[in-house]
Amino acid sequence: MLPTLTGVGRLTADPEMSFTQSGKAVANVALAFNSRRKNPQTQEWEDGDVFFIRGSVWERLAENVVETLAKGMEVLVTGEIRTRSWEKDGQKYERPDLFIRSIAPNLAFAIAQVSKDAASQQNSQGGQRGAQPQHGQQQRRSGPPPQDDPWAVDAAKGYSDEPPF
Repeated sequence: MLPTLTGVGRLTADPEMSFTQSGKAVANVALAFNSRRKNPQTQEWEDGDVFFIRGSVWERLAENVVETLAKGMEVLVTGEIRTRSWEKDGQKYERPDLFIRSIAPNLAFAIAQVSKDAASQQNSQGGQRGAQPQHGQQQRRSGPPPQDDPWAVDAAKGYSDEPPF
């Protein structure tokens, strides 16, 4: 069983999107985790040890990460620590890599407006996957939500009286 990491980290660079030869989306995410504490004598915050790791995010989650997260953001992240191996110019290389299962902005330091991604909206309406919005643009839904959408809100009230379960 691989070790699992769950923690609060900070992005040290913007996520970078690429695609495998088979066309799967993958985003590389550079993270830093540090131990910060307040010095009781000086009342100043001091940075302790820092753990840097690169993470990989796959498929729809990768696309959402690239559209949502940016350098400097504090995030909550969960994933398995794996060894990434590759060969370049006849040399073999290895390094730890975080296979990210879940990642989100830390709402202690950010405000997020949550909406379904374009693929979720179109797939729930029976459509095909379309173009993704550019980085920084907000996704806007056109038309009424699908009938089977448990998270839909009443546009007149701005919320739903019924829980989605």
